[in-house]
Amino acid sequence: MVYRVNRDPVIDQNGVLRVDILRAENLFSSTQAMGSVSGYSSGGYTSTWVTTVSKFPFSVDANSTNVGNLTQARAMGSVGCSSNTSGYSMAGNAPPTSNTIDKFPFSSDGTATDVGNLTAASYGVSGQSSDTHGYGSGGGPVNNTIERFPFAVDANATDVGDTLAQNSYFHATQSSTTHGYASGDNTAVNVIQKFPFAVSNTNSTDVGDLLTTLGIQTGQSSSTHGYVTSGNPNSNVIQKFTFAADANATDVGDLALGRDRAAGQSSTTHGYTSGGRNPVVNNIDKHSFTTDANATDVGDLTAAVQYPMGQQV
Repeated sequence: MVYRVNRDPVIDQNGVLRVDILRAENLFSSTQAMGSVSGYSSGGYTSTWVTTVSKFPFSVDANSTNVGNLTQARAMGSVGCSSNTSGYSMAGNAPPTSNTIDKFPFSSDGTATDVGNLTAASYGVSGQSSDTHGYGSGGGPVNNTIERFPFAVDANATDVGDTLAQNSYFHATQSSTTHGYASGDNTAVNVIQKFPFAVSNTNSTDVGDLLTTLGIQTGQSSSTHGYVTSGNPNSNVIQKFTFAADANATDVGDLALGRDRAAGQSSTTHGYTSGGRNPVVNNIDKHSFTTDANATDVGDLTAAVQYPMGQQV
């Protein structure tokens, strides 16, 4: 929350200093899809399915450290969700395919807890975050559900809409203050689709196109734009599209290393692409939100991993 002084301080008749403040939520546009402290990578696949939760700082360029574990080993789970207190990892294939919603705290390092279930077991689910809810959209092998669960209490997800296709999963995902986005997918389509956070029982709509058809991509969110990075083992393209209007993506830079199957994290100033396959790597790449430029390699995850899930605080 951002506050601003509404008028100059005054001394009242009792000699008390009074300051009127104006609650100004829109002075700085932000979402739970952006953090200011740390990025997280949870789960994934190395030579086996893993439970590890690791984190790296946004304030400096540094390697990640292991800080906990998921309740079960999993990869190909959701693109993670984040509240302002906890990270969420949903579904995934260990095997077997899971419908579990795991939650781990940002305030302390420790093991996640099982806090609910998605409506169906799935993998490759796309995760979006509003201020109050986590969302999961699509998923394999055949799932076009958009479902959501509350951050305020531990509860199961409910069905609130549908994505455009039933066999579509591994979208790159982004979140504005008002909408969730799912861009591209495993079937190599270039569609950018969005759905509203404020209205339940509303399907997603086609609002633009990515530059190319890619595979398993990674997404990040600034306060004004959605970003897509990577997408196949050789792709290093960074694309962005605006939240202000429905429009196609543009090419704004390159990753330090092209790959797919990576996790995405977002600070208030930069997007991060961590892990992935080219072959399996531990690189953490960072690109700027304020200028269109190439990414730089700023650190390493604790292990080379593909299919991890990303969160931030």
